[in-house]
Amino acid sequence: MAFLVFHVIILSVCAGNKINTQPGNMGNNELTAFPAGEILESQDGFGPAYLPDWMFAFINGGIAETEKLDSYQDKYLFIGKIESDNFNALSKWAKSFTVDRNFPALAAARIEKRLISGSSLNPDDEYGIFFETLVKKAYGGEYPGAVTEEIYWIKIRRSPVYGEPAENVLRDMYEFFVLVSIDKTAMQTIIKNMITETITAVKPARAQRAAINRLQQFFFEGF
Repeated sequence: MAFLVFHVIILSVCAGNKINTQPGNMGNNELTAFPAGEILESQDGFGPAYLPDWMFAFINGGIAETEKLDSYQDKYLFIGKIESDNFNALSKWAKSFTVDRNFPALAAARIEKRLISGSSLNPDDEYGIFFETLVKKAYGGEYPGAVTEEIYWIKIRRSPVYGEPAENVLRDMYEFFVLVSIDKTAMQTIIKNMITETITAVKPARAQRAAINRLQQFFFEGF
């Protein structure tokens, strides 16, 4: 039976941070090393030697390194991953991927992560209903200018992970990655407008408004 799971990989621009995505979790991802196994093959050949520059950068330093490449200056990058032992199922997913339908989840998860990292308390307490409302707006938002740069696959042999069921150890899996870019200025304008619209809609209390004001000032530091 085919095993198919979709991950959203959100990587902050802080150097050294890497995300370990969990199945079904579209936000709140923690960062660990990637990939969790030996690369056996890619769409360009056997082993890791033929990986494109952005994949090498991603493996070695996450989005922080990928965004340093000359090809992606002045852009935010987002990466989604889907994995399965069924190559044909993944190929169909890749062919059906569109930024209009699939990119909002990638963008919203990164926005949500920034809200959480920017709060000193539980974000529901610090920002009030503003937090939930903004995240929902981000998931339902439109992001004109977002572009699918590349969809790329690798085949890995998983390394044993402590506590993982025995049947998952040393299992060969295919992983498809989708790389999406959007102009930084355009993305910042979209998010600023979302924040302004949300403030108007929810009318936060004084203490929450102060926290939101601080967030607005520094939102794109480490985004």
